Amino acid sequence: MLWITDTLTIADWELSESFSRSSGPGGQNVNKVSTAVDLRFEAERSPHLPAAVKARLKRLAGRRWTTDGAILIQVEETRSQARNREIARERLSDLIRAALVAPKRRVATKPTYGSQQRRLKSKAERSEVKAMRGKVEDE
Repeated sequence: MLWITDTLTIADWELSESFSRSSGPGGQNVNKVSTAVDLRFEAERSPHLPAAVKARLKRLAGRRWTTDGAILIQVEETRSQARNREIARERLSDLIRAALVAPKRRVATKPTYGSQQRRLKSKAERSEVKAMRGKVEDE
């Protein structure tokens, strides 16, 4: 079980992990131990997430969202497989928590009469300054 909030948990069948060898420096450890973690979360099939949360999650996940509706998180930061698993699960839970927050609805407003007048006045002043920059002709 992966605890997201007090009321939301993710079941184990929705998560799958695969391990591979990490790239980069690490000496012989890199060639022997599979420490990189690929965490796969079946978000589209999850019965625990409402449709609105799934839509926000898809937008937040970006390229990590697969065509079959899963989220892939790859971690190979540390030399420890256990720590990489923890980091991957933390990233997934942070992503889901961010998707749980519904964005505020924007309320359309009009500019005030005074702000419109100030804008028009500054435009007229600027126009005068630029008009005076022309060539001077002798009479």
